[in-house]
Amino acid sequence: MADNLYDFGMIGLGVMGSNLLLNMADHGFKVVGYDKNLAKTSAFEASATKGTIVKGVNTLPEMINLLQVPRKIMMLVPAGNPVDDVIADLIPLLQPGDIIIDGGNSHYIDTLKRITFLKEKKLHFMGIGISGGEEGARLGPSIMPGGDVEAYKEVEPILKAVAAKVNDVPCVAYLGNDAAGHYVKMVHNGIEYAIMQLISECYDILHNGAGIQNEELHTIFNNWNNGDMQSYLLEITSDIFKKKDDKSEGLLVDMILDKAGAKGTGKWTSEAALDLPEPIPTIDMAVMVRNLSALKEERVMATSLYKSFLKKIDLPKDQLINQLHDALYFATIVSYAQGLSLLTKASAMLKMEIPLSEVIRVWTGGCIIRSRLLNIFSSAFEKNTQLPNLLLDNEVAQKIQSKIDGLRNVVITATAADYPVNGLSATLNYFTTYCRDKLPTNLIQAQRDFFGSHTYERIDIPGVFHTNWEHDEQTVDHPSHH
Repeated sequence: MADNLYDFGMIGLGVMGSNLLLNMADHGFKVVGYDKNLAKTSAFEASATKGTIVKGVNTLPEMINLLQVPRKIMMLVPAGNPVDDVIADLIPLLQPGDIIIDGGNSHYIDTLKRITFLKEKKLHFMGIGISGGEEGARLGPSIMPGGDVEAYKEVEPILKAVAAKVNDVPCVAYLGNDAAGHYVKMVHNGIEYAIMQLISECYDILHNGAGIQNEELHTIFNNWNNGDMQSYLLEITSDIFKKKDDKSEGLLVDMILDKAGAKGTGKWTSEAALDLPEPIPTIDMAVMVRNLSALKEERVMATSLYKSFLKKIDLPKDQLINQLHDALYFATIVSYAQGLSLLTKASAMLKMEIPLSEVIRVWTGGCIIRSRLLNIFSSAFEKNTQLPNLLLDNEVAQKIQSKIDGLRNVVITATAADYPVNGLSATLNYFTTYCRDKLPTNLIQAQRDFFGSHTYERIDIPGVFHTNWEHDEQTVDHPSHH
């Protein structure tokens, strides 16, 4: 009987769920998928590779009865209440030792609650981040599991079989305790937001500022992608500029409304960073600009009210392209640095023990932020596992020092011509602030002590001090805080 049982079950046969299961089946695993929708289960079975063992079912008890013990079940359903609803449906059907996996983009705080709740029921629960979209799920995604080690060992052979491979090594690894998998995926998405924003700013300057049309934009981004910045996001950007519109005469990119959507993972990254606190302004700004883009009606009114119009950028084309290349290179590395510094801080503060060099390796294939630049980063964290920020690595410093002038010049040129470069300027300001050993924050501490007696420290004497700023009285020392 056991020979006939299935290795893995999937709840939710949407694009990601069905493709991931078909990927598992192609690697020799027997898989069963559940969806209430009969059309989805039929389509799932019909799209299986000949000779693979796949089954679609429309009730949960049927799926549970078909699975080998301990049962390995993944949910790919929308984050939030749908996940809790599925868990509630599963609990009465499962037995101690069974494994429930949330493969969606759940908030890590929800994952933590679910781990605790299900542990009491003697059920294993894992949060696993999966990146790569539809194609990745089918042909090899980047997989970010964390949490229950025992459960990970059970599913590890399946995950390794289906993950993207780089130099024959699967892009999956155990990434830390508790909700580490979903935390890493959240930060991955934050970095993704930042790089997409930076690319869009380069596009704006080239297209609207320098009047470069889509055909040439395709060539520029293609050249960048064939160079030292090679990445999935540059590759798809280059392809976008070629796509013809089937509803008009022109190219599709020109017909798309400038209102960006968001699923919430970028916002969660910003919130998590503020909670720690860890500064990630390039990522924050990318989230903010999507929010600003949603205010389309207000932006149209403001354009008319303030008579704002796009000025032409009058620089030699090759010079502008080179400066933008360097600006994007620099800012992309800083985006990764901000995300990885957040992971470093969170790993320590939340006791997740996230192996940074493994995170970087898992990101080298299958995921949306895969890039040649990641190869530089792994050695930084292998040399120093306690590295607080990528920017403090000598090799990284050498790579970006020659690019800073490009970024400065782009920010100056764009700002003078009224082009918003929120991501690029946030990156520049972050970097110049990070590289200042003395900031004007001494004045802020003086102000805080003046109006709120919040105290301050001195540069010459240890201790915590308070001054009565409105009278010529002595400073009060708080020796208990030495």
